[in-house]
Amino acid sequence: MTSRRDFLSASGAVLMGAAMVSRVQAASLPEAVTQSDPATMPPLLPSNGRPYNPVVTLNGWSLPWRMKNGWKEFHLVAEPVVREIAPGMKANLWGYNGQSPGPTIEVVEGDKVRIFVTNKLPEHTSVHWHGQILPNGMDGVSGLTQPAIQPGKTFVYEFVARHPGTFMYHPHADEMAQMAMGMMGFWVTHPKNPGFMPVDRDFVFLLNAYDVEPGSYTPKINTMLDFNLWTFNSRAFPGIDPLVVRKGDRVRIRAGNLTMTNHPLHLHGLNFEVTGTDGGWVPKSARWPEVTTDIAVGQMRAIEFVADAPGDWAFHCHKSHHTMNAMGHSVPTMIGVDHKGIAEKITKLVPDYMVMGDKGGSMGDMEMPIPDNTLPMMTGQGQFGPIEMGGMFTVVKVREGLARNDYKDPGWYHQPPGTRAYEWTGEMPAAASAPVKPDATSAAPSGAAQPVFNIKRGGVHEH
Repeated sequence: MTSRRDFLSASGAVLMGAAMVSRVQAASLPEAVTQSDPATMPPLLPSNGRPYNPVVTLNGWSLPWRMKNGWKEFHLVAEPVVREIAPGMKANLWGYNGQSPGPTIEVVEGDKVRIFVTNKLPEHTSVHWHGQILPNGMDGVSGLTQPAIQPGKTFVYEFVARHPGTFMYHPHADEMAQMAMGMMGFWVTHPKNPGFMPVDRDFVFLLNAYDVEPGSYTPKINTMLDFNLWTFNSRAFPGIDPLVVRKGDRVRIRAGNLTMTNHPLHLHGLNFEVTGTDGGWVPKSARWPEVTTDIAVGQMRAIEFVADAPGDWAFHCHKSHHTMNAMGHSVPTMIGVDHKGIAEKITKLVPDYMVMGDKGGSMGDMEMPIPDNTLPMMTGQGQFGPIEMGGMFTVVKVREGLARNDYKDPGWYHQPPGTRAYEWTGEMPAAASAPVKPDATSAAPSGAAQPVFNIKRGGVHEH
């Protein structure tokens, strides 16, 4: 992390919102910390204020704060950023404090929170604190509850974090463009009692999507559904870090959806319960078991499970297009089409031409050149070969013997002997016959399967 204090003071661009000058002009701006490394950062342990159990932001970080006269003060800087979507591809986005999504903000129930927001974008903005119960004038809807924050200006938001739970923040100014450019962040209000619903590992991330044409760097902001990059925290697999947990840990995963469609998040090998929404925590008697939880647009969900099964467990959106990277949506299906003759003619003109799709869409083990600054449609290598996934996909890695705060990737799981699917090399059993309906009257030819249906030929079909 680096301090932005020198940059801001040298630029002379920091100005207070007119309505707030009298209240905060005596207080200097808190340091605006920035981060550009896309790796998952260690949890930010509270050094002052009320105690809490910090979260881990997947491929992200939490924003440091300062305590001043009883207020917990943060400083967000809205600005253009460059985000590495996955190794080999970057995008020009808008975000906060060096990254998109911006840093996670963690506070405690009852905290008096003051957030300075400096606008370094080329247009006005605002910040809506999604899910917070707060004074109307702090809700962050430009034109409705406040004037927009003009470029070069700093506004201040002040409110009390009234209820614990899982929230997010995003602009409510030129919203379609600014969210399509990546402006969003996670917010966690921890309970006043750290012993309330404790877990050993608490992960958070946002679901977001972009449409970046191969060879370009800036998203097409008018796309509504046909995005080509489906991401967790603006990262696509294999650029998404694994969720590393210790066997026996109680694990919480919180996710928020700021895309234009729903996402059924599916976890292999482990049953979980839905324990929280953006409306609050679900009472124990009302929690429901799932292996897939659907998160609608604008919603948050918290799920919890006990990591009782060691292994590498896939965790992904169950919409198959959302586990692909840059893909063409109008490509015809070629399965079963014999285009060998045409391919031979094309190869005479284009020597590197490849026949694709006649046996299926699998391209995980193919190597072919792709345009600059894009990602293969399906990629990622596991210990047994291509995983053939991209987009909203990662792995929950459950291991024995990890230290309490050890989040390092432990590598691939070594399965115990005799517990892995294997090729059958013995003799194949005789083909089974279909069951025979008791009232079947037709005699089957010798050696053939018995008829299943008693069909009356020449009958009239009536409704």
